Amino acid sequence: MAQTKRSLFQKRRQRVRSKLRKVNAGRARLSVHRSNKNISVQLIDDVNGVTVASASSLEKDLGVVGKNNVDAAAKVGAAIAERAKKAGFSEAYFDRGGFLFHGRIKALAEAARENGLKI
Repeated sequence: MAQTKRSLFQKRRQRVRSKLRKVNAGRARLSVHRSNKNISVQLIDDVNGVTVASASSLEKDLGVVGKNNVDAAAKVGAAIAERAKKAGFSEAYFDRGGFLFHGRIKALAEAARENGLKI
């Protein structure tokens, strides 16, 4: 039976998130969402159920409004790493959702690592 692109994405997303729940030892979760026009990321504390920090390509101070490329993703990754340090988090699990670890998602993760966030 043929499955839709959306249902396959949802299955991948649930598979990734369930694996993270099994190994989560009180660490925060770095959740990424990528659309055709923007990329956003949140640092979520699942123990307390709150978003600790967030960054998006929609923010004007990052200087990437209207761009959705690898460079914009790298700037968003650097911004979330700095905000996580300010909030007192130095390590997190990377929740790529249903997106493949390639291109913009990979650039965001590498930029966060380079700026001191242990993923």
